[in-house]
Amino acid sequence: MEKIIIYQTLPRLFGNSNAHNYPGGTLAENGSGKMSDFSDRALQSIRALGCNHIWYTGMIQHATKTDYSAYGIPKGNPYVIKGEAGSPYAITDYYDVDPDLADHPEERMAEFDALVKRSHQHDLKVILDFVPNHVARQYHSTVKPAGVKDFGEQDDTRVAFSPQNNFYYSVGEGFAPHFDLGSGAAQYREFPAKATGNDCFHPYPGINDWYETVKLNYGVDYSNGSKHFDPIPDTWQKMLDILLYWAAKNVDGFRCDMAHMVPIEFWEWVIPQVKYNYPDVIFIAEIYSPELYREYIFRGHFDYLYDKVGLYDTLRAITRGEAPASAITAQWQSLEGIQQHMVNFLENHDEQRIASDFFAGNAYNALPALIVSAMMNTNPFMLYFGQELGERGMDAEGFSGKDGRTTIFDYFSLQSMRDWNNNGKWDEEHLSETEKSIRRHYKQILTACNREEAIYEGAFFDLMYVNYNHEGFDPSKQYGFLRKYVNELLVVVVNFGDQPVNTSVYIPKHAFDYLNIPEGNFRMKELISGESDVCRLSADFPFTTRVEGKSGVVWKMEL
Repeated sequence: MEKIIIYQTLPRLFGNSNAHNYPGGTLAENGSGKMSDFSDRALQSIRALGCNHIWYTGMIQHATKTDYSAYGIPKGNPYVIKGEAGSPYAITDYYDVDPDLADHPEERMAEFDALVKRSHQHDLKVILDFVPNHVARQYHSTVKPAGVKDFGEQDDTRVAFSPQNNFYYSVGEGFAPHFDLGSGAAQYREFPAKATGNDCFHPYPGINDWYETVKLNYGVDYSNGSKHFDPIPDTWQKMLDILLYWAAKNVDGFRCDMAHMVPIEFWEWVIPQVKYNYPDVIFIAEIYSPELYREYIFRGHFDYLYDKVGLYDTLRAITRGEAPASAITAQWQSLEGIQQHMVNFLENHDEQRIASDFFAGNAYNALPALIVSAMMNTNPFMLYFGQELGERGMDAEGFSGKDGRTTIFDYFSLQSMRDWNNNGKWDEEHLSETEKSIRRHYKQILTACNREEAIYEGAFFDLMYVNYNHEGFDPSKQYGFLRKYVNELLVVVVNFGDQPVNTSVYIPKHAFDYLNIPEGNFRMKELISGESDVCRLSADFPFTTRVEGKSGVVWKMEL
């Protein structure tokens, strides 16, 4: 048994070794990573980091300005595509994979099947995006199974809403956004206009809307809020078929994009059907509404949800000096009973890089947050490719400006990934000393998560409530907790401050009783540094330890 640790990666960028990138460059100019870049050596290195799941972001075919018509893929209109490479969340064919990622585009599905097999051989389970809320404006499947109809193919476009339509329409009005759609033969035309993906139900989206996508109709009439789920809407059936298609290809899980924008009734219906056929497949919801968490777990049957607006936002604020470390306590308390269902993270494709100027300035500053996020409970932890190397995300790639994020819209490459790639060796030869150090810290922490039963299976006890007013402990900068499993105890203390501290952490009598901890002297080992010592565990005397600035300790005791 292990703690779920997910390595999120954008294959388009992961293996791209082209060091000469132009902002807004084409595929020919900037190149693209391939599925084959996830070689045995690369996958072995990811597994050795402590990861056991890999989320291949942007794998399913999506809108792009690159012309693949020679392979039977319709050419997209550039006026409704974001960036040269296009958004991975503007799907053009749910039954196909992105040709950018194939060495031989005509063999792209065979290359995908080989990638899944290769990942499994390295004990990495495969997660794909499932994008249920919207599709690209020019959706058209060229490889759909026999009998499958395209989205919108049978819609009645004379009505704004019908439960059996796949899209919503502005009857009698053409698509007329507040930006250029070209002219002449190159102009993009859409009549009647379809609703845009971010619930924009008029034909006039702006440049900041999800204008490259079309909202899917799950049987909700948004003009009056009424729901029409009997008979089952056509969109539901189409999405079930898509999930079963990918599950049959040995995909182990789905990260469900903007899951809260799709009615809970759909998830309640579809997830049990997929799990009936593929019981081990996991579903992860991207969701940003805490008031919906329990409903999407217990009614919607999701295995895991993003913990973004809770723990991520809190740790980011603490790391930046904008909140006290003690704020962590309120976050886990708000998730009472569902903490094991949350996915913790410090980076993903939507968020700014830790080492960027917009977040922490360098990767070391977030090491305390990493320890908390990865170790405070049994739930999954996710990291974004390059995070373990201190990738800064400070490039202006093209459509994505210099915003501290790694682009999902552009053809580009990352210096940190090129260093690690090293002509396909995937080793440390060309890593800087900083990159080596950051990766070593991540490996120590993540492998401990999978090695220590107290982390992946044990109980959790927050120590903050007895340490607010004790001399020798600063709750604005330090956070401490216990993890306990059978006869093993971990005492974890992190220091978000810049300076090293000799801190005294009181462990209350209630913790000894609740976790069945004996009092006495015990030999202990610090799991990150490897140091050993002897400690006294007592409800009457504090546990003392030195913690370096922007760091943490994980002391293990055999009781």
